[in-house]
Amino acid sequence: MQQIIDRRLAGKNKSIGNRERFLRRYKEQIREAVKRAIDGRGIRDIERGENIHIPKRDLTEPVFGHGQGGIRETVHPGNQDYVRGDRIERPKGGAGGKGSGKGQASDSGEGGDDFVFALSKEEFMQVFFDDLALPDLVRTQLAEMPEWKSHRAGYSNDGTPSNLSVVRSMRGALGRRIALGMGSRRELHTLEEELVLCRQTLQPGDAVALLHIDDLVQRIGALRARIERIPYLDPIDLRYRNRVRTPVPTSKAVMFCLMDVSGSMDEGRKELSKRFFILLYLFLTRHYEKIELVFIRHHTQAAEVDEQNFFHARETGGTVVSSALVLMEEIIKARYAPTEWNIYGAQASDGDNWHHDSGRCRELLSDKLLPLVRYFAYVQVAEEEQNLWQEYMHLQAQHKHFAMRKATEPSQIYPVFRDLFKKESAKAA
Repeated sequence: MQQIIDRRLAGKNKSIGNRERFLRRYKEQIREAVKRAIDGRGIRDIERGENIHIPKRDLTEPVFGHGQGGIRETVHPGNQDYVRGDRIERPKGGAGGKGSGKGQASDSGEGGDDFVFALSKEEFMQVFFDDLALPDLVRTQLAEMPEWKSHRAGYSNDGTPSNLSVVRSMRGALGRRIALGMGSRRELHTLEEELVLCRQTLQPGDAVALLHIDDLVQRIGALRARIERIPYLDPIDLRYRNRVRTPVPTSKAVMFCLMDVSGSMDEGRKELSKRFFILLYLFLTRHYEKIELVFIRHHTQAAEVDEQNFFHARETGGTVVSSALVLMEEIIKARYAPTEWNIYGAQASDGDNWHHDSGRCRELLSDKLLPLVRYFAYVQVAEEEQNLWQEYMHLQAQHKHFAMRKATEPSQIYPVFRDLFKKESAKAA
């Protein structure tokens, strides 16, 4: 008979099994609640958990009950109002007592409030990526181990010969020889002084003094031999330069988010753009310790804005995409030196552009921006290929670090992102 005990850590008064079953059973309600939470969040707050509310009506379960009619015998303990044969009127249920703070007050009826369920950070992200086709890859592909750098950290007693510190080893050997021979040298110095004194006071024919001098000479010789036997360099004297490995960030990175907010970009297309930028932000924050975001929105004119205005501002107009590229170049020259920063660019648009401006966009990217950036990705959130897409096709053939894809549905965002930012080894395979 084998007994299995589940010793997985769980919080107080919580059940892992029940929690997992709840998440599976009410997946649709939780997904809708997460979607509502995402709409009110910014990029930097996307990874935190959330308290979600599920209406009571969505948690009802089928139950068996007796229908109306029929003859029943019921015993009511302590009954003082009814006798056998009386008909008992049903309680009148009022609109009150139904929960959620709605309805009028009533002295009867039952109800319940909306159910509040706390999602952890990992559960929230899993639900968020669930409609992006491959949620499990978020934890494997987007997680990046930090680079390791070794630096000196004192000395150790063992190591490779190449790390041997000669000066430190000789210093230790000298100290050991001094420490081990100190007593013998002190005694040797005393005996030598006594020997000199005995020889100066020696009287002719003094046999006792001669014997004492011979004893002093023998003792001095023994002490000198003992001092000479102290090794000049012992294995315990060897000191090796010690090095330890510490995690360090790969480098600093800045991400430029360029979004078209012209009149042709409706709310659905803006939502697709926001999802793409969220994924890109998560990707870079796992690669770099220091990451900065630059938001640029444009119609006929481009402007650097904060996150709130980037996603929620209502200003629209015509479309001149080159204005955003020009502003990006100016910001790079003013604040982000390519020798110190890893620069990334991401552009989301429906592809609709003033026809005289698309050629200039290609020239700006080819001559000005692509030599400065590590990677530039263009995502078109519309199916129709217009003049901007045709111009960018030439760039894709000439520059390996420029890529372009289409995403017209929420379920296509993560596959497109994975294709744009997969590792070099995966691309080669």
